[in-house]
Amino acid sequence: MVQRAISKFLELLSQWKKEPLIPAALLIIAGSLWLFGEISDEVQENETHQFDSRILLAMREPGDPDNPIGSEKVEEMGRDLTALGGFTILTGLTIASIGVTLFLRKPKIALIIAIAIAGGITLSTFLKQGYDRPRPDLVPHGVVVTSASFPSGHAMMSAIVYLTLGVLLARTQPSLPLRIYLICLSVIITVLVGVSRVYLGVHWPTDVLAGWTLGAAWALMFWLIAVKVDRR
Repeated sequence: MVQRAISKFLELLSQWKKEPLIPAALLIIAGSLWLFGEISDEVQENETHQFDSRILLAMREPGDPDNPIGSEKVEEMGRDLTALGGFTILTGLTIASIGVTLFLRKPKIALIIAIAIAGGITLSTFLKQGYDRPRPDLVPHGVVVTSASFPSGHAMMSAIVYLTLGVLLARTQPSLPLRIYLICLSVIITVLVGVSRVYLGVHWPTDVLAGWTLGAAWALMFWLIAVKVDRR
């Protein structure tokens, strides 16, 4: 029994040497899930209203909460960025990515991507219905919204899609700088989508923070599954 445990531990260490991001991924998953729990508890107890309101109003012209800071072009940029986390863009990107993995003869990775995205959508919908938090009422909404506010579906799904695809694509690259670039690019897009939701007045900041933390944990969990399934 002891020898078997030592053998498993050595095998795990060997895998970590090949994939040095695994220990970091495990820590990020644990930390993200803990942070999501803390945020959701504070939201349910209505302890975040002052923080949320301060951040939301900071993105508005002083004395004019109906007007986001910046010119009309900046507002249009906000709508463009928020579209990157919308259903149409994310669905198209997911289908295209699945197609690429099938062309590369990696059906297991294609299946993992499909399950990760579909599962993320289901989880997001379930959580929104469960928490049923109203949308911000301090400022006008910059885009049309129909669902509950917590957690932010755009923030969560952009984290799931872009981070999942980013880390999987990074694994295929031999160059470390290129790997870092791909992961950083996916993180930047995810952050911009989330910020745009607050800027447009359709989410409280804690909605976005919760979406980011849960989306990142979800994406990394499926990345770990992909590493287990396809070690190449």
